[in-house]
Amino acid sequence: MDVLAEIRRVIDLEVRMINALKPALGPAYEEAVRWIFDCRGQVVVTGVGKSGVIAQKIAATMVSTGTPAVFLHGADGLHGGIGIIKKDDVVLAVGKSGESDELLAILPVARKIGAKVISITAQPRSSMARHSDLVLHTPIEEEACPLNMAPTCSTTVALVVGDALAVALMKLRDFRSDDFAVNHPGGQLGKRLLLTVGDLMRSGEANPVVHGAKDVRFMLTEMTRQRAGAVSIIDDEHRLLGLVTDYDVRRVLEAQKDVFGLTIQDIMNATPEFVYEDENAYTALEKMEKRTKPISVLPVLNRQTQVVGMIHLHDLVARGL
Repeated sequence: MDVLAEIRRVIDLEVRMINALKPALGPAYEEAVRWIFDCRGQVVVTGVGKSGVIAQKIAATMVSTGTPAVFLHGADGLHGGIGIIKKDDVVLAVGKSGESDELLAILPVARKIGAKVISITAQPRSSMARHSDLVLHTPIEEEACPLNMAPTCSTTVALVVGDALAVALMKLRDFRSDDFAVNHPGGQLGKRLLLTVGDLMRSGEANPVVHGAKDVRFMLTEMTRQRAGAVSIIDDEHRLLGLVTDYDVRRVLEAQKDVFGLTIQDIMNATPEFVYEDENAYTALEKMEKRTKPISVLPVLNRQTQVVGMIHLHDLVARGL
């Protein structure tokens, strides 16, 4: 067997089945989106077998993009799980044949409860379709399986329909990137949009600061003790006078100057870049990386311009930004 040729055949066939879905689109699809958008409860997505796996993914996509949804396995529905369905809900059933015993037992009860039932099926005249208030027809001529039995094209097309519904609802809700971030706090996008400098900065005893009146020996001791590679230089009001990094110290040594014969003001950068504690943490990362000479630390100020912390590149990277 030519393995690559077989892989291409499967891909080509599934693409063809997706394209065959377009002529089947009609008012039912638009009405389904409106029903779900106006739903005062949640979307209960159900299915069994491979269709159950697709139903689970559709529910997960809806939840993460602003549509309240939950997955109910057809078999679980027969043993108490159907109690999750309420009269204000929309039930979205996924099944190619529309003849799964579990779904045929659940859907009439869901309608009796008062929920609206939408089915995604390749058989618009199936028993499942008859027990539905709305049918989304997904025409499937054949499966990619050489026996034309294992769900392949049918599950792909059902998944595409679920994605299309979720994205249409997402746009209707004006669901934005910051909304997405709230639902994905552990993902990179969520971290970039939600974490502030104050969440990640080194503060309190871990904040490397030295008063400008101290001598260089004390400053170097603090730099070594805090292990941040820098110290913020402050005045009596805790305002930022400057920044000394290990680069500044090396620059003095390379010039063969007596570092202990200098003052902190002789060594420090008197106009360092800084960030505010309520700024987005990703903003700090961009400031560090987009400079002509990238840096790895930034002093952190509050809105009263007092030094309240320091943010280090390593802290940002460690949190997945």
